[in-house]
Order: sequence, then structure tokens, then C-alpha cells
Amino acid sequence: MSNTFIQPSLKNPFDAGEKVEFNIPGEISRATGGYEEAMQAGYDLIQRPIKSVSIDQIEKQHFKKRMTVWERIRVLTEAEPNILFQNWGKNLDGASLVTGILNIHGRDVAVYGHDFTVRAGSMDATNGNKLARLFYMAGEKGIPVIGMNDSAGAYVPAGVGGLDGYAEAFTALRKISGVVPSIMCMFGFNAGGGSYLPRQGSFVIQPKDTFFGLTGPGVVKSVLGEDVTPEDLGGPKVHGQSGVADLTVEDEVGALRTALQLLNYIPDNNSVMARHQETSDPLDRKTWEINTLLKKAFNSPTGFNTPFDVSIIIQQICDHGDYFEMQRDRARNVVTAFGRLGGNVIGFVANNSAVDSGQIDCDAAYKIARFNRFCNIYNIPIIFMEDTTGFLPGREQEARGIVQAGRAMLDSIVDIRTPRILLILRNAYGGAYASYNNYPTGADLVLALPTTRLAVMGPAGKEFVYKDELRKIRNAVIERVKRGTQERVEAGVKPDLAKLDAEKEAADWLRAEEALLNTRYEKELMNPKEALSLGSISSLVMPTDLRKVLGENMNFFLRHYKPGPMQSVQREFH
Repeated sequence: MSNTFIQPSLKNPFDAGEKVEFNIPGEISRATGGYEEAMQAGYDLIQRPIKSVSIDQIEKQHFKKRMTVWERIRVLTEAEPNILFQNWGKNLDGASLVTGILNIHGRDVAVYGHDFTVRAGSMDATNGNKLARLFYMAGEKGIPVIGMNDSAGAYVPAGVGGLDGYAEAFTALRKISGVVPSIMCMFGFNAGGGSYLPRQGSFVIQPKDTFFGLTGPGVVKSVLGEDVTPEDLGGPKVHGQSGVADLTVEDEVGALRTALQLLNYIPDNNSVMARHQETSDPLDRKTWEINTLLKKAFNSPTGFNTPFDVSIIIQQICDHGDYFEMQRDRARNVVTAFGRLGGNVIGFVANNSAVDSGQIDCDAAYKIARFNRFCNIYNIPIIFMEDTTGFLPGREQEARGIVQAGRAMLDSIVDIRTPRILLILRNAYGGAYASYNNYPTGADLVLALPTTRLAVMGPAGKEFVYKDELRKIRNAVIERVKRGTQERVEAGVKPDLAKLDAEKEAADWLRAEEALLNTRYEKELMNPKEALSLGSISSLVMPTDLRKVLGENMNFFLRHYKPGPMQSVQREFH
């Protein structure tokens, strides 16, 4: 056995090697001179960021289950990338960031990606400047942005230049925010500016085994003396639940594929609508599954209090049952999603009674507000589905600012300019109804299922509507206990046992009487009749006709909607 160490290499020993000729095909060979030398030098400079990287660096990326920036680009598109701003110096200044334009399914998309094999993808003034140029170009040309973030932060030897680079990129991305959408993928370990920059984008996608945050675990340890893992400090579970990351996925390929999926639902810029996609799914398709779902739920022992997953209704309404949910790990008591209805991209905002009865808490309110604002800016119509018993009460929610969160949600609904429809599925109580896209807050159309229970309050409202009757019933309990005790004592039962038995009988009677009032309250007030008579609801829809009615009405509104950038006053937003 040989003792000679064999260096691993990706080079094929039988490959003759690439030889680049700078002659015109068919041209008679002549002696080479300064021209050919200049061409060779230029070609080498173009290839330098790719070919100057050692195999060791590439292997390190692969060992950490990461791809190189060039491999990531190949996942996004099979077309040859148009690499822009090739400003890299003798020490590869600027080469740690790759910028370009990709053709993705016929759309121009501005793309940038940190090359971790060069200076750990760090930022200096050179690549900060070219990243800002890319952002400004995307805004001027009206094309979306995809970012592939994999950076150790500012390049320390560059001094303040690295900070200036980040500041320039921050400013540029902020200025195109609301003009063109941006999707940010988080790879590797990002801290400081490497976290602030992508979070300025419209959406953030984070795979497992990645980190981004204000500072890394080492800084937390040295400053606070706290031991914490990257996963617990800034991993996808943390950011997915807080809303810092909009989507969490398994790995890098999953992140890039998810970015492509999301891109399919968003427009190029704020002056146009998302692209229409022809569908073979008939608009008048009957939604029998929705009927089956509600029938099984409401005919169960718990009746109209039975929770169900609203995602099933969204699925049945969308073309071929295909929809794309946002912030899946956060505030599951509300579902926000993109889907297509008759080929048009629609935003869905739906209370989900399967989680916490669909009550709106702080996280749900901010989740709704953020989704509404994106749809409003980028000309995406919205269908609201209401099934909530109201805002979540309690000390914790008040301490977290539920009033402010609810106000943020209400503001985002009032400001919507795109076509919007409200569909009331079941419960619509109190302040939650008042701030959830009804006619007073600007809805174009309000529809309801026959199962709708619209009221100022839920069953507890009987306390106010029937307060005199309840007072008489509850006052009668004392007399019933007294009379029942006496009857039992006279029949030979010991006084203590007689009283206990009489109290139990009286309590059962009270519960039965209150149940009768509950039923009466539901039949008289918790139904769509009054709202229909007042015009708060336009019409009732049968569950099997939901796709047809929603699709036809939305098509009508879209025929009379002219997409364009927002021209109204931009209100303050928390």
C-alpha cells in the first residue's frame, strides 16, 4: 500500500481540459498578439470568482449540508444567469456577493446571493454598493427580488466600509419596499446586518439547521453569561412562531423551491396584478365536501359549538384545491393564504375554530394585519372568512397590547383598496365582527352561510336580553331548595341529606331553565335573519355553491378594478 497522501479533487484526470480559443470560426490561424492576451485576461477575470475557489472550500459547504451560491442559482432556474456588477478586485473584493438577473418561468427576477466560499460571504463597501444598485434596478424595472443570505456579516478588515456597505443596502431595499416584492431565503449562520437586511424583505424563508439574529450565542454568553444554542436563539422554530420567519422548511432545496412556489402567487410590482393562470377547474363546481364537513360538525353532540379546520373550506374553493399558506407555524387560530379562484390570485384570511375557537389574539391580529397590507399594496383581492367568538380576553393579552394589535388589524382592513368579500361561516360576535371587513369597514360584498350566528354577544348575551326572567329563575332556586328540603324531612329523610338532595334538584332545574333560554336566544338572535333584514348581510349562500358565488362575484369586482400603486395617504402602522 502506498504511503503517499492523495489530495481529493473534483478534476477528471482523463479530461483533456477546456481550451478557450479567441478566434472567429473558420478564420485562418494567425500569430497571436496583445488582443488575444487581453481576451484571455478578461475571460480569466470573469471566471475568477467561480474557479479561484478551492475544492476544500466547496467541500466545507457540502459537509455543512449547504450549497454554493452557484448551485443555489441552478436550483432557481435552468436558464443561464445574467451576472451583473462583476466588480471584484485582486483580493476578490466584492466577490463574496453575487448579483444578477434570472429568467424564472418567463419572468425577470433580480437575485443576489452571498458566496460563503469567499470571505465567508461577508459584506464590504464594494459589494454593499453593488447590492444597492441591484435593488434600485429592480425597483426601476419593476421586477421582484430573491435573496439568498449566507453571510458572516461585515468584513472586519474593511473597517467601517463593511458597515457603510450594509447601510447602503438597507437604504436601497427600504426604498423599493412596497414597489416590488422580495423573497429572502436564510442559509447558514447570519448575524447583525445579515439579519436586518433580509427582514426588510416581504417574506423570509428559513430552513432547519440555520441561524439568524441580532447576535450569535457567543456574544450572548459573553454579555449576559447565558448559555444558549443557535437553534434556541435564532432557529426556525423560534422565528417561525414569532413571525420573523414567514415560512420554515426542511432544507436549502426546500427553501428555494418554496420561493419559486410563492413567486407564482405574487405580481412583479405594485402597478400590476399577479399573473392570471388558466384553469380547467370549472368555476361552478359544486363544493360538496364543505357541505359534508359542516353537516358532520354541526350534527355532532356538541352541535354548533363544534370546531372544524377552515383550511378544508379554503382548499375546496381554490382551483384544484391548491393554496399556499403563510406563517404556518404562528397563530394557527387564523389562516392566511394565497390561492387561485378562476385563475385569479386571491388572498384568504380565515378564522380557524379548530384552534382556540378561532378567537383573535395579539399574534393573530398582527398576522392578519401584515398579510392585508401586502395584498393591499400589490393589488391582490381578499376573501375574508369569519368564524370567531371575538377577541381573546384576559390579563396576558391586555399586557401584550391586544387593544393595539386589534387596532392594527382594523386599520389594515379599513385601508384595503382591492376587491374584498366577507363570508360569514358561523360565529360573528361583538368587536371581532365590527372590525372584520363588514360593510361599514369597506367590504364590497358580505355573504353568509345559513349556519351564521351573528350577534353582539354569544350565548352569554342571554344575561342581558333575558335578565328579568333569569332573575326570577335564580331567585326561585332558594324557595325550591327550602320547599324540597321540607318535603324530604317530612318523608323521613335526615335534614342534612334532605338539604343536599334538594340543592342538587334545584341546580339541575336551574341548568335546564338556562339551557332553554340559551336555545331561545340562539333561535331569536344568534342567526342571520336580523343582519339580513338590516342589510348587514347581502345574501345567504348554500355551502355547495360557495366556489361559484365567490368566483363570479370576485370576477365582477376585478373587471372593474384598475391595478396601480397606492396613491392615498400612507397611515402610521405599529
